[in-house]
Amino acid sequence: MILIGLGANLPSKLGPPRVTLEAALDRLDEAGVKTLMRSHWYRTSPVPPSGQPDFVNGVVATETTLAPADLLTLLHQTEAALGRTRRERWEARILDLDLLAYHERCILERLQGSGQSIQIPHPRLHERRFVLVPLTEIAPDWVHPALGKTARELLDGLESAEQVETLG
Repeated sequence: MILIGLGANLPSKLGPPRVTLEAALDRLDEAGVKTLMRSHWYRTSPVPPSGQPDFVNGVVATETTLAPADLLTLLHQTEAALGRTRRERWEARILDLDLLAYHERCILERLQGSGQSIQIPHPRLHERRFVLVPLTEIAPDWVHPALGKTARELLDGLESAEQVETLG
């Protein structure tokens, strides 16, 4: 199972965050990343807590022939095409696409030519209620390949106080 987390808390040129997130899914589909399962959208408080607007978050299970690094590159290209510019960590954003998991693989490697690295599963996936709630909705029995716990077990063990409510 290939899992992608989606989030946004600023409007884009297309409209409010939900519109941007839907457009991102359409672009990924056009690029050969097929959505197999999709969570509801959730309103979530920013992490770490700040004066930013609330986020809209969700998770999709996908299928693609792209290798992990190529998929991550496509996610970054999609963010940029829809108006995201990366300036600082944990800033408000038009769009955030995270490669959460790529089948049962554990990967940590440098991406050629970019100075960035890829880490799968996402290094903070298990700490984030805004990821685990939608993930548990679509794949409660998914097992974190490094921790050996299901999405449900990770969510049940989370002590985070983040606010997460369904938007439908």
